[in-house]
Amino acid sequence: METFTPIERSIQAQNWTSVIASIDTKGYAKLPGCIPENQCNDLIRLYDQQEHFRKTIVMERYRFGLGEYKYFKYPLPKAIQDMRELIYPNLVTLANKWVASLNLGQAFPSSLKELQDICVKNHQVKPTPLLLKYGEGGYNTLHQDLYGSIYFPLQAVLFLNSPGDDYGGGEFVITEQRPRAQSKATVIQCNKGDILIFTTNFRPVKGNQRYYKAAMKHGVSEVLYGQRHTLGIIFHDAA
Repeated sequence: METFTPIERSIQAQNWTSVIASIDTKGYAKLPGCIPENQCNDLIRLYDQQEHFRKTIVMERYRFGLGEYKYFKYPLPKAIQDMRELIYPNLVTLANKWVASLNLGQAFPSSLKELQDICVKNHQVKPTPLLLKYGEGGYNTLHQDLYGSIYFPLQAVLFLNSPGDDYGGGEFVITEQRPRAQSKATVIQCNKGDILIFTTNFRPVKGNQRYYKAAMKHGVSEVLYGQRHTLGIIFHDAA
């Protein structure tokens, strides 16, 4: 009899048809209550265990915002590796639909391992999953997580704290820039254990005659009190 971990069961139980439809039309989708509370707490505790990480970024040094994040090194902790491997195949068909609609001349493979092989051939070998930590006053400026010429157009973030209880403010913000138009901002609040899937760089929008590329960025609004931790799950590796 095959057994599954709580993460495997939760990700497989998602209504992926609905998730993909939301991403396709809005650029994001929530996977509510995907990760159990105790596993979220375990991931937060990793932040102080330096042996898991390859690099620490103090955001204000680079004018990225106010806060800190750490990139994991390989091998990734099992829970993070599992999430990366399990979520990716559910997104590949949409990713390939997007690049085809924009005539970008590329296609993504069906498995994360194959994507990593492509990254290696393009000298992108550094793991990109990261743990982020914000205190009072912390924020993250609008940005895109590209890391090299090879990038998957979708990524995910796991929320590890409870808004209202552990922190206030700190909403997730997505902006969409369409040609010859003002940017549209969407503010999203997620609960502890929720995963948000969103665009890395763009999404295609159907115009009168063809699809065009709407540029997307994401960031975090100011944390008003408490501490906010998230796990970023990026599928391509970095140069």
